[in-house]
Parts: sequence; C-alpha cells; structure tokens
Amino acid sequence: MAWFLNFYKCARCRRRWTDEWSCMCDDECPHCGFRDMTPYESEELTTIIEEEGKEFVVLWSPETAEHNPDYRELGRFPSRENALEFIGADG
Repeated sequence: MAWFLNFYKCARCRRRWTDEWSCMCDDECPHCGFRDMTPYESEELTTIIEEEGKEFVVLWSPETAEHNPDYRELGRFPSRENALEFIGADG
C-alpha cells in the first residue's frame, strides 16, 4: 500500500505538523483542533532505504498495511547506490 509523510500548516493557528498515513488525506490540527487541513506537501514512503551497519536495506509497505506501513524487507545491499538501482529496476 502506498505510504506517505504528509506536511500540514494550520490555517487558524499557523502551526505546522506531520503525519504518516496511507494516503494524502486531510487532518485535524493537533494544536488547536481546526479540521480538514489539506497537506501542502507529501513525501512518498512506500519504498524506503534504511542503513543498518554496513548494509542498506530496502523496505516496502505491502498492500495489507492499514494503520502503519508494516514494512517488509526486499533486500540488503552493500551501498545506497546498489539499493537505489534495485528500486529503479523494480519500478
């Protein structure tokens, strides 16, 4: 399932916050409660690369994910470049 980090700015109190979810959905301001704030930016996190020691691990959020990304490991690589090549070949 697609996974996103959404960036918001409240129209009422002007404070900013982020929230991760399976879509680019509207949210309620955690500071003042103003509702239906649309993200001004979203970063796609369906497939990510994390560094673990000397390896770079490609993780993917499966279709079964609902309230959290439930990442699954797709592969381990000796460099970030190798991991990026794997992701590019996959898409």
